[in-house]
Amino acid sequence: MDKEKLKTDSIDICEINCIHDDTISKVRELMPPEEVLYDLAELFKVFGDTTRTKILCALFESEMCVCDIATLLSMTQSAISHQLRVLKSAKLVKSRKDGKVVYYSLDDNHIKHIFDQGLAHIQE
Repeated sequence: MDKEKLKTDSIDICEINCIHDDTISKVRELMPPEEVLYDLAELFKVFGDTTRTKILCALFESEMCVCDIATLLSMTQSAISHQLRVLKSAKLVKSRKDGKVVYYSLDDNHIKHIFDQGLAHIQE
């Protein structure tokens, strides 16, 4: 492989080592604390599962019980219940009981906004 081909296929890197201490200091002060970044990464991991994404899409439209979500997604209630526990622990969904039926809905409007931003990004 010739050098020109290798250069265009690789990630661009600085050709000299030049550290901009002022920029590094400014950005370091503006970055959230490590534990906040960890929590953010964990939140995005929850969005990283197709089944959970489908459940969220369904809940954007209506409050639903496990039975309805399972039927909608052609999955078992057990599988849906497991994913709902993950979503609930991440504070993305909440539940309410009405007699013997448990209904799930979005925990707040931020979830739809996060989802819509991601969707807009991939559709650009």
